[in-house]
Amino acid sequence: MPAGRFAPSPSGDLHVGNLRTALLAWLFARSTGREFLLRVEDLDRVRAGAEARQLADLAAIGIDWDPPVVRQSERGELYSAAVAALDTYECFCTRREILSAPSAPHAPDGAYPGTCRDLTEAQRAERRAARPAALRLRSTVSEFTVHDVLHGEYTGTVDDLVLRRNDGTWAYNLAVVVDDAAQAVDQVVRGDDLLSSAPRQAYLATLLGQRPPAYAHVPMVLGPTGARLAKRDGAVTLAQRGGPAAVVPELAASLGLMGDRPRDILAVFDPAALPRTPWTLPDL
Repeated sequence: MPAGRFAPSPSGDLHVGNLRTALLAWLFARSTGREFLLRVEDLDRVRAGAEARQLADLAAIGIDWDPPVVRQSERGELYSAAVAALDTYECFCTRREILSAPSAPHAPDGAYPGTCRDLTEAQRAERRAARPAALRLRSTVSEFTVHDVLHGEYTGTVDDLVLRRNDGTWAYNLAVVVDDAAQAVDQVVRGDDLLSSAPRQAYLATLLGQRPPAYAHVPMVLGPTGARLAKRDGAVTLAQRGGPAAVVPELAASLGLMGDRPRDILAVFDPAALPRTPWTLPDL
C-alpha cells in the first residue's frame, strides 16, 4: 500500500520543528489514504535512549503509525544489493581535498568535481594503500528536476554522490532511496532544507528502476535569532513547552489551523493553504 513516512535520526530528543514536520507528514499521508510509517535513520549519530523518547513523544501528541518501525542499521543487505546494480567507482578524496580541488569552485552546490572518476587501476591501488575508499555513483547527468507540492518544479545539481563512506557506513542519499522504494513510500514530506537533496535522490531512484516519490518540502521552524531551530534556543522540546496539551494547538496555529489533536487538525487540513514561509518559534 502506498505510504508516507517520518524518519528521524536518534541523536537526541525531538524539538518542536521535528514534531511539526512529523505532524505535517502524518497529515499529508492520512489525508490521502496512505499508510504512515516510521523509519529510524540510525546509520550515523545515535544517542542511547533517544529512539524510545522520540517514539513516545510522537505517540503523546497523537501521531499513530503503521508497524513495523524500521531501522536503517538493520538493512545493510538491501543497500549492498542496490549498490551492486549501479555504476560506481572508488573515491579517495578527503573533504579538504575536494574543497581545494581546482575545479571545485566551478562545481555548483558543492558538487563533487570528479577527481577520482577516471583514475587508472594503478592509481587506485596506490591510493588504497594510503587510505580506505569511499564509493561514488558514476552519474550520467548534471541536474535533475523534481516536482514539489509547495515549490513546484525544482531543478537541482546531481553529481557523483557518495553511496558508501570510507568508514563503511552507508550514505544517507542511498539509504533513504532504497528504503523508500522497499517500503512503498511514494510521498516524502520533510523540511525544505532538504529540497536540494531531492534531485539527487530522485535521479538515484530512477537508476534503481523506481518512480521518484511525490515531494512536499515544508518551511522550517526558526529560533528567536532567525536561525534554524536548535536546542540552544531554550524551551524547544515537548516537555519543555508544556506537553501535548500546549504543543499540539501551537503547532496547529503555526499552520493556520485549529485543533487539540492531530485527528481534529486532519479534518480541516488543506495542503494548498499551508504557509510558504518559515515559522519563528515564540518564546514561552
